[in-house]
Amino acid sequence: MAFSSPESAAGKAGEAAAIKASVCQRIRMGGVYHGRRPAILECMADRQWTDVGGTQGGLGDFLLGFAMACVGAYLLTSHVIVAGSYWSFYGGNTFGITLIPMLFGIGLLFRNGRSLVGWLLSAAGALFILAGVLMNLHIYFQPTSLFNTIVMLVLLVGGLGLIARALRPHS
Repeated sequence: MAFSSPESAAGKAGEAAAIKASVCQRIRMGGVYHGRRPAILECMADRQWTDVGGTQGGLGDFLLGFAMACVGAYLLTSHVIVAGSYWSFYGGNTFGITLIPMLFGIGLLFRNGRSLVGWLLSAAGALFILAGVLMNLHIYFQPTSLFNTIVMLVLLVGGLGLIARALRPHS
């Protein structure tokens, strides 16, 4: 039975730290595995719950920023009105004409499910209809006081700033 001295234990700890540092360096250079274990687990072995985004500390900042950003985004979007208008594409009442490519594509797909032309026509027609719907939306911001607008924007932007700060290392 061999006894180990404190110097050899400290040497082994230093060697383990050097191996861990080399593994973490390899991850930064694009390596994925260290033996059979994912290499990121070696670098994250000494992390705690308060570590956000792989950095030390910042959980409180992250949670406060997330709550602020959510409240600000909710208040801002609750003051937005989205209204649709009459479909028009190079003239009035032309929605039916935008269906033609998709309907031909669907017909070709019923004839042959592997038809490349059928898939292309169906996808192009669906994208054309989606683009037409989005282009005919009108988005309005409801009239509100300047104070309410400033509160909404400060909550949203301040929350995003706190989230960004939480991702940086803390001492």
